Amino acid sequence: MLGQDARATSKVAPEAQALRGIWLTRGKDGRLTVYVAGDGGLRRWSETGPGGPQWDAPDVVPLPELTHLSVAQNTEGYVHFAGRRERPAAEGGVTVDIVHAIQYQTGRPVSAWNSLGNPHKEADVGARFGAPVVVVNAAGEVHVAARNGRGGMMVRRERADGKWRRWEDLRCTRIKEVPAVIALSSGRIEILAATNKDVLHWEQEKPGGGWGEVRRSQFAVRPGTLAVLETSPSRATYHWTDPEGAVVAYRAGDDGPVSLGGAAGDGAHAALRTDLDGLDCTVLAHRGADGTAVVGAGVTENEADGLWWSDTKVPCLSPPALTHDTLGRVVMAVVGEDGAPRVARQTDAPGLSFDPWHVL
Repeated sequence: MLGQDARATSKVAPEAQALRGIWLTRGKDGRLTVYVAGDGGLRRWSETGPGGPQWDAPDVVPLPELTHLSVAQNTEGYVHFAGRRERPAAEGGVTVDIVHAIQYQTGRPVSAWNSLGNPHKEADVGARFGAPVVVVNAAGEVHVAARNGRGGMMVRRERADGKWRRWEDLRCTRIKEVPAVIALSSGRIEILAATNKDVLHWEQEKPGGGWGEVRRSQFAVRPGTLAVLETSPSRATYHWTDPEGAVVAYRAGDDGPVSLGGAAGDGAHAALRTDLDGLDCTVLAHRGADGTAVVGAGVTENEADGLWWSDTKVPCLSPPALTHDTLGRVVMAVVGEDGAPRVARQTDAPGLSFDPWHVL
């Protein structure tokens, strides 16, 4: 976590702030891991056995002066981390670069952090380079996307031989927020980013290929709320909070977003597909307007029927995380007001209900 002096030097970089967040992953051995950003690094808890309910004592993954972190997994269960690193510059201000590391097995050490650099040569522009989002395509190639220092969209991707290509400029301006990025089952990557007045959408023409023309749509997005989920083969559904606080769903090419109701607060949405009572359903979770964790569920791609929302009444410091455990149960994790993570697991009852919160 950044100290007070580091935060004071970051006025030229709007992204800079104390790193926070919670992430859930499931390793190839079936064990879940909870990561929570905090003082001294990334605290990490792992299940003692697949399906829980017990967890190991936490250890700490060192973080190299990161202000933001993104986490993704490949088909082998490797956990990829991409972070925005901000360090004081000798001449004043800050120096920003993007760094990447890998955890190969549950509970094992994380590799050294490899710098992916910063495409800007001008110090003031480079200091405004945005927070990264990391995804891994079906071929195992890592992609990192971030808003550049001039408000454009940049992508850097790994080659099949493990080396990294140069930063690609997708040629746009005025992006304000962290994008939503997804690696679809087809291997293609899609990106959605928001400006003050519209959303911009890119998709790869084919897996590993170039990018088509950007598609612009004039929809308003509350800053920092974008999320994405594959809801049918190679089709992405984007979720965000509109300026009035309602959650919406949108698929590229639709006439407009569909309101799902709710009363969301700040932060992005966690999204997951699961089977509920024999139906393919989408589960969303967010930090509600009252600061508590809120979860909703509805039939996938049937947004017109709305979502069933439930307030857990549990205060959380950042948006919740969702995943499946090794038995296919939905698991939700939050960071409580005391800074400790809490985990709730789906019960066998009809619909979507959770057992009591377990404090780690």
